[in-house]
Amino acid sequence: YEIVQRGERHLVKRILMKPGARLSLQTHAYRSEHWVVVKGVAEVTLHDEVRRLGENESTFIPIGAVHRLANPGDEPLELIEVQVGDHLSEDDIVRLDDVYNRSGS
Repeated sequence: YEIVQRGERHLVKRILMKPGARLSLQTHAYRSEHWVVVKGVAEVTLHDEVRRLGENESTFIPIGAVHRLANPGDEPLELIEVQVGDHLSEDDIVRLDDVYNRSGS
């Protein structure tokens, strides 16, 4: 990912994800996230629901929601993520399941 803009209570990232990749199943205590698909297909897990988003579709991840992002397609996924909250840092990630074997928070 790359940080596109940082403000006092918001952070904008451009995320590129390879085909078949997925992020950890996680929650955040201090921020919400808005995801907009720019290119490709995103598979979004939000609590127990899994759905797919195509180009120009979006979803909202509330504070405390269990979520995961994956690229089920055979093309790269490009996504814009807007974080809003009081604490916009990577240490606000509680990993519940992680394919990269990183520890909890």
